[in-house]
Amino acid sequence: MVQARSKLTYLLILIVGSLTLCPVVMLVLGSFSKGLTAFGSFTLDKYVQAYTDPEFFNAIANTIVFVLGSSTLATGLALFLAYLNNRTDIPFKFLFQIISIIPMMIPHLLFSVSWALLLNPSNGIMNLVLQQAFSLDSAPFNIYSMAGMILVEGLLDLPVAYLIIAPAMGSFDVSLEESSRVFGAGPWLTLRRVTLPVLRPAILAAFILGVVRSLASFSVPSVLGMPGRVYVLATYLYEMIAKGFAPDYGKAAAVGMSVLAASVILIIVYRALTSESEKYVTISSRGFRPAVVELKGARIPLFLVVGLLSMVLIVLPVAVLLYTSLVPYSMVPSARAFSLMSWKHHWTEVLEDPISVLSLRNSLILGVAGATLGVLLSVFVAYIIVKVRSTASGVLESLSYLSFSFPGIVIGIGFMWFFVQTPVYATLWALLIGYVATYMPYGIRPLSSAFVQIHSHLEESSRVCGASPLTTMRRILLPLLVPGIVSAWILMATMFVRELTLSVVLSRPGTEVLAVQILRFAEDGLWGKLSALGIMMILVSTGLVVVATLVGARFRFVEAAG
Repeated sequence: MVQARSKLTYLLILIVGSLTLCPVVMLVLGSFSKGLTAFGSFTLDKYVQAYTDPEFFNAIANTIVFVLGSSTLATGLALFLAYLNNRTDIPFKFLFQIISIIPMMIPHLLFSVSWALLLNPSNGIMNLVLQQAFSLDSAPFNIYSMAGMILVEGLLDLPVAYLIIAPAMGSFDVSLEESSRVFGAGPWLTLRRVTLPVLRPAILAAFILGVVRSLASFSVPSVLGMPGRVYVLATYLYEMIAKGFAPDYGKAAAVGMSVLAASVILIIVYRALTSESEKYVTISSRGFRPAVVELKGARIPLFLVVGLLSMVLIVLPVAVLLYTSLVPYSMVPSARAFSLMSWKHHWTEVLEDPISVLSLRNSLILGVAGATLGVLLSVFVAYIIVKVRSTASGVLESLSYLSFSFPGIVIGIGFMWFFVQTPVYATLWALLIGYVATYMPYGIRPLSSAFVQIHSHLEESSRVCGASPLTTMRRILLPLLVPGIVSAWILMATMFVRELTLSVVLSRPGTEVLAVQILRFAEDGLWGKLSALGIMMILVSTGLVVVATLVGARFRFVEAAG
């Protein structure tokens, strides 16, 4: 048994190591190569070209402003919402806790597009409404700007920041604040000198993770930044490899190395911050009690503020997409607009467009096949990580989470260098392998949690009865893992259906996927078609979630009946 586990561990290290390290190694080699057709002829020219380009420094400056601005906004809003939901008597707290994390379910590309439909300066619905209402000569807002990018990216990163700060806020021992007030400190001084310092690890962790996510973000800069010619590193890389007649892959790899280095440093900082949590322990064996702060006269106004924020986060993005997909052209909601609504305007056009239908089919194939393959691999990796405590299993764990640290578009360039000399290049297999390698942590995490709950006595009993390791896995472990398998499959399938950053690099004619086709519609200004295809993407994701849930429930029912 021990020997079989060792063989499985080393086999998985080989597979996972190939998936995660090969693109990084190829990115490094590619940055020193003259080009795709001259791979192996090493030179420093690409670094010289990349780091002496004035546009590169503009992109660096824009990236710094973008990541710091959006991370500050996301962390500030998360702190505000977490405090209201956990520490005050604001009405409907449970509802707001759910609403705070629901934006994670909306694809980032569609969220960005919906804000472009609302606030673009030429025909954004909200701009048109304000112009008509106040007789303005020009649009009051321009979403194609750095401020617009920061706003949308900040809202997208808000749920992750909230999920980090809210638990720390909820378990805060209020006796510390009471002690502060006993010594005469006011609410503001107590907040500044007691509450915020104790929450510092959670706040900094949320901020650093926001910086990592916005550094890797491609949807927001591509939809909102490129039309206004506001380029950050991700879109600067995209321009190099996807635009013009002679893409410079070597220069893109050289620039990608700096993004990769920045991302790795930020991840190290994030882990260092979260590893010092013992210094900020406030709950001891003496027990603690959460206290509720009475808002009194501010209760209803703050409730209205949070309600408005919730509407901006959830209702507006989906509603504007559905509305735009049904009207013939951009128009202010009115009786005439509602009378002109029809499925025939854009839905029929999309369903008759061969590339859109192909992208729909490809995304569905990648979602189902990729998630199934990813979960299968994740089951074995999670088993080794949880059940085999050895140096080799630690190496496997580090390798499996490595891809989570890297920006998608940078790893996409590495994968392209990896695939270009193989028959896999420009096929759906290239996308499938790239997806599984990049999103493997989303499959491993829920399965690891499920394995932790299964006692090793069950395996030992099976072995005593003469069952082989595979029989034990099939007859004992897998039936008990059904909830974890369903969660992992849903996570991976929904990620694959909406995937954009890897796809824009690896997708070629014949392998278009939904997110790439939506991006093409956005670049061409075909908002009606884009909205119709976006709603189809949401429906496909929802359909996969419903089917997976029903199948999982059926397996659990069969197991219980058996």
